[in-house]
Amino acid sequence: MKSLYFHKELSLREVPMPRRAPGEALIKVLMAGICGTDREILKGYSEFQGIPGHEFVGRVAECDTSKWMGKRVVGEINLACGHCSWCAKGLGRHCPTRTVMGIVNRPGAFAEYVTLPEANLHRVPDEVSDQSAVFTEPVAAACEILEQMTITPGTRMAVIGDGRLGLLVVQVLKQAGADVTLIGRHASKLDLAKTWGVRVLCEGAQELAASSFPITVDATGSPRGLGEALRLAEPRGTVVMKSTFHGAANLDATKLVVDEVTLLGSRCGLFAPALDLLRGRRVTVESLITRTFPLNQGLEAFAYLNQNSVLKVLLDMR
Repeated sequence: MKSLYFHKELSLREVPMPRRAPGEALIKVLMAGICGTDREILKGYSEFQGIPGHEFVGRVAECDTSKWMGKRVVGEINLACGHCSWCAKGLGRHCPTRTVMGIVNRPGAFAEYVTLPEANLHRVPDEVSDQSAVFTEPVAAACEILEQMTITPGTRMAVIGDGRLGLLVVQVLKQAGADVTLIGRHASKLDLAKTWGVRVLCEGAQELAASSFPITVDATGSPRGLGEALRLAEPRGTVVMKSTFHGAANLDATKLVVDEVTLLGSRCGLFAPALDLLRGRRVTVESLITRTFPLNQGLEAFAYLNQNSVLKVLLDMR
């Protein structure tokens, strides 16, 4: 089958078809999305080698359980052991021996076929298009903030970063009742957020005084974002860290300690709430799609993402 394969550099290559283990499904990938983590993998993040990609929608081609056969599905990307104390708590996302599709020791979705345990699958509602279903994983990541902390109506929050993830996070927080401000660098992306009723500010704006928000979210995908999120956090505020990147981030430890700021790491989330938001169109994603490439133009798709004006790029395997 055709795939994008990363080993020191990204290439388009033919690889053997995956073989599913008992309890797993073989899935024909329909569409996949390229995210910031995929781009960081090319820089060395997680030291991954193989087929990247973890945002996808597909159709089950083979399985053990008849209810999944032929169904359109998305799949949770963490494959846990199912036996440790974290798995017993329902937190297989933190299983110490987990693999992660397209990120840690597990082939990903930038290929014609992929395998996942049936337990990881979620059926895509008929109301959700293939293009929208691709966003299930990043919408779930945005929803993780709501699982980790209580957002009361009117809570003032700043999201730093107007890229793909930041634009999803502001929608999720707004539908939860938060008073959200998006801080970014790109007029076109900030204008899009305005259409959702989100307050926006350009980085460096006069209104961005230190200690301005009780909760800040770093969604920049770069080391710079954490420092700015910490600068804007009020005393005893919370900084939510959503960015994953290759390398280290510098922060003002004095501000962290003196102002007694809480740092909250936030990664993968639950798929069911994300699918519910997409089905009800309480989070809209179609306007985030800048361009779609066929799989055999996958290298061009990654290069295209280097333009600042680009939001989401999809790969079409249909």
